[in-house]
Amino acid sequence: MFSAADSVKGQGVGSAYNELMNLMKTHLQDDFDVTVNRYGKVDITHYHTINFSYYLSTFLPGRGRKIGYVHFLPETLEGSLKIPQPFRGIFYRYVIAFYKRMDHIVVVNPTFIPKLAAYGIPVERVTYIPNFVSRQEFYPVEPAQKLALRQQYGYDAHRFTVLGIGQIQERKGLFDFIKLAQNNPQIQFIWAGGFSFGRITDGYADLKKVVDDPPANLSFPGIVDRDKLVDYYDLADLFLLPSFNELFPMSVLEAFSTGTPVMLRDLDLYHAIIAGDYIPAQDYAEMNAQLQTLPGNRAALDQWRQKSLAAAERYSEAHLTTIWRRFYRAQAKEG
Repeated sequence: MFSAADSVKGQGVGSAYNELMNLMKTHLQDDFDVTVNRYGKVDITHYHTINFSYYLSTFLPGRGRKIGYVHFLPETLEGSLKIPQPFRGIFYRYVIAFYKRMDHIVVVNPTFIPKLAAYGIPVERVTYIPNFVSRQEFYPVEPAQKLALRQQYGYDAHRFTVLGIGQIQERKGLFDFIKLAQNNPQIQFIWAGGFSFGRITDGYADLKKVVDDPPANLSFPGIVDRDKLVDYYDLADLFLLPSFNELFPMSVLEAFSTGTPVMLRDLDLYHAIIAGDYIPAQDYAEMNAQLQTLPGNRAALDQWRQKSLAAAERYSEAHLTTIWRRFYRAQAKEG
């Protein structure tokens, strides 16, 4: 394994990497010998991030079968980072060059297979393997514990609570999330996450103003340690991610695993992986309309809670153990 995913806190790539590493250590420890960021003769090298030093390492002997993990494409970076030209164009070309150096690619969303093909990567060299989360780390709690968690973190125990999680950036739909809070003062809103990439974050100046002085019903607790994130999902009544562009958000899987109802901007890429598992909303107006009725509709919330738990089963650690074991063994044979 080669990864620098943990070098920047609060990003989904790091969460996905940590989940896979935990799976390798607990469920596949008898199947594979795993090293991390260490050079030596191996059967498979799995690159989780696209560091330039990793790119150079692909030209060294002993790399075995080179596997690349695609967590983003150039178009999905729009609205995330503010990179001036000509550096943006150079970086985007590098991203694709890195992927083309791989013997095989793993995508976390099947909709990216034709997009990679358009960049010149043959579809037979691409495999879809979804993200997953551990049910031991993300789990539902009883109503009494939900109230206790709200009190522990300083939130109103009886107020309908909407949670968003992710980097604070324009692509995540933060301006819609803020507007929803402003127009629904009866609801408390929480966004857990921060400016992982600092001032180069797209929309940084305007977002920073709100983070520093938010509406009374909107809280920004910052980047929350992964072992505490479960508490935020469990204290919420609804998880809302208004992103304009995603691959397969770890936060959605984490919400499913805690049995928290999920509302998402209804992006086409979700249809291939979690259609029917979330409350769809096309835009701000539909999100706002849902928030007018959902708090008082316990039957609907219970229904979506059950859908979340059912979706969590499909993306469980146990199910993905079988998939990764089969994939790595097949790649080792190819080498």
